[in-house]
Amino acid sequence: MVAAGLLAFSLFSLACGAPLVSERLHVHDARSAAPSGFTASGAPHPDTVLNLRVALKQSNTAGLIDKLYDVSTPGSQSYRKWLSKAEVEQYTAPSSESLAAVTDWLDRNGIKATPGATSQWLNIEVPVAKANALLNTEFSVYEHQETGDSAIRSLAYSVPASVKPHLDFIYPVTAFPVKAKKALSSVHLGAHSFRNVTHPRRAAVDPSCDDAMTPACLQALYNIPTTPAKQQSNTIAVTSIESSFASTSDLKSFLSQFRSDMSSGTTFSVKAIDGGENDETQASVEGSLDIQYTVGMATNVPTTFFTIGSSSGGDLTGFLDLVNALIAEDTVPTVFTTSFGFPEALVSADIATNLCNAYAQLGARGTSIFFSSGDSGVDDGEGGECTTFRPTFPSGCPFVTVVGATQDTAPETAAALSSGGFSNIFPAPQYQSSAISSYLSKLGSTNAGLFNTSGRAYPDVSASGIGYQVVINGTVTPVSGTSASTPLFASVIALVNDRLLASGEATMGFLNPFLYTIGQSALNDITEGSNPGCGTDGFPAAAGWDPVTGLGTPDFNKFLSALKL
Repeated sequence: MVAAGLLAFSLFSLACGAPLVSERLHVHDARSAAPSGFTASGAPHPDTVLNLRVALKQSNTAGLIDKLYDVSTPGSQSYRKWLSKAEVEQYTAPSSESLAAVTDWLDRNGIKATPGATSQWLNIEVPVAKANALLNTEFSVYEHQETGDSAIRSLAYSVPASVKPHLDFIYPVTAFPVKAKKALSSVHLGAHSFRNVTHPRRAAVDPSCDDAMTPACLQALYNIPTTPAKQQSNTIAVTSIESSFASTSDLKSFLSQFRSDMSSGTTFSVKAIDGGENDETQASVEGSLDIQYTVGMATNVPTTFFTIGSSSGGDLTGFLDLVNALIAEDTVPTVFTTSFGFPEALVSADIATNLCNAYAQLGARGTSIFFSSGDSGVDDGEGGECTTFRPTFPSGCPFVTVVGATQDTAPETAAALSSGGFSNIFPAPQYQSSAISSYLSKLGSTNAGLFNTSGRAYPDVSASGIGYQVVINGTVTPVSGTSASTPLFASVIALVNDRLLASGEATMGFLNPFLYTIGQSALNDITEGSNPGCGTDGFPAAAGWDPVTGLGTPDFNKFLSALKL
């Protein structure tokens, strides 16, 4: 059996070209086939240069996660004593042995590595022929039959035994392009198809909010103050992916119409990642929604629009580059909101884990990170038939706060589009084990065998997500989805941060251990509705946490009470 394996390995080596320096190689990563839609169309030119990123093993990821929970769990002596950049790097910086092992291997093969965005990453540029020999593989050109996208990738690669323990992965050798789908960017034009008008309204909410959700509606619904924030160290970062541009003139019009108490000249700053830009002549639904319901809700909180270049913005590369750019900063945003995601099944476990651990680094430094759950109920928005429930990513990451959507006013009910479920990659974290157990006992045999009962569950929270009034290229347009609820919830926390800082206290940072304990008192429990998909009624909402609306919707005043402000 061993001899047969060595023979196969030797034949593969001969086919692909021997390593430049003779060392016994071991498979480091392999996949059985290219993702659906991709087919190999031939070999790339051997002189084509590949830009590869080498991810080194972090020195003490487990220690970082333990410390993250220590500083984010109410009752801990270290609660909200966020770490500095240098303190986080003590956990994440690769060991000197790891750095030496990898760089020596590259040097022996005539490859010069340059530093990446953080100490975990090295960048290399390698011609295809040399990469084939270095990694004992064979790169091919793969083309997607529907989109026409092409990528040079391999199905497996190998590294020496002396390198393997020190290497996380080399990106994107086996990582095929995965686009952030518009279904997961959570934008739905119009409102009426999602409303359920059989429920009475909350008394304090104007009847017009049933048809058009505005800042005034949300302020009444969630007790959100109009008082301007004063703490300039409290900031919001908004993610722009896939040419999701925002217009300052549209924002000015939005503020004039819906926040006349604010200066219509209130604006946002822009930072580019990977050559990104903000083309204000091409304002998008997503970009407009995200900016107008952060700037227009978190009154006077400084907001930065991070725009990612089109060459990587809709791919996992953009997600990796943005989070690592934030990690590299000396000062991180106190709130970070993203309304895009991916089908979890299309993201490899190693890359998913690497990204998730990067979010843990930000959380440990005091950033509250929000992601929309998606708009496909118990499905992932990929399309086609599903025989089991399909989760989204990064919803399964335990170090981010995932936001679902509700509809109506009093009682609020679950929006049918609100994605929710259980990860197939990440196990359930301790902070939500009791909530999951309680829900599953109520669920009984419903949906048995369709989801991973031991997985990290989402969403964590929710907010109204139907009929938001957004100015897009000068026209007011109703928009619905978890892309609406996510920046809204992020804005509430930004305003809570302002009160904390004004009282001499630290910001909220990583929220989830707080939310699943004393923070539950700051949320409105949603007990009606469900999120159908995959030919089922999906999960039903229930008292307490549920995989449709999480723990519920925010109440600003209750947050202040829970924090004793």
